[in-house]
Amino acid sequence: MSHAKDPAMPDPPAADPAPAFDTRDFRNALGTFATGVTIITARGREGQPVGLTVNSFASVSLDPPLVLWSQSLYAQSLPAFQEASHFVVNVLAADQVELSKRFARPHDNRFLDVEHIVPEHGAPVIAGCAAHFECRNEARYHGGDHVIFLGRVERYVHTARPTLMFCHGRYMRGRPIEAIPEE
Repeated sequence: MSHAKDPAMPDPPAADPAPAFDTRDFRNALGTFATGVTIITARGREGQPVGLTVNSFASVSLDPPLVLWSQSLYAQSLPAFQEASHFVVNVLAADQVELSKRFARPHDNRFLDVEHIVPEHGAPVIAGCAAHFECRNEARYHGGDHVIFLGRVERYVHTARPTLMFCHGRYMRGRPIEAIPEE
């Protein structure tokens, strides 16, 4: 079905091309936004656990309960996450810096000596985290040089442990600036 153009409506202005960014400087600017640090886990095609450190985790919706995270198109583990029925967002506690570093770098077996359980859906839940969210892999969207994963939260657990944060290229502890009044 085609529509005739309304002669009273002017053509939209041509979009200006996006400015060229210095990639390192742009990354530094993005780094001013403090994020939590997570390890996203899933089960690979061969049944092996896969996981990587991610700070792109965000909540999307309370009803239904949805979260998202993104992964580089160039990550070796991308196919495992695209094919997995489930993934787990493990929100790291402040004392889990070494775990974050381990899952951020190449490693022969990232799960070796890492305490975790494997629920029925197969995505590992790492012990000692501030929280974890067990998610059904609901949808995937391409966004630039990343794939955005949307997950429907099926189960979650959270604790009062201080959360590991990352800002300005450094690990930090997440704790209140002032006391939160009791309700």
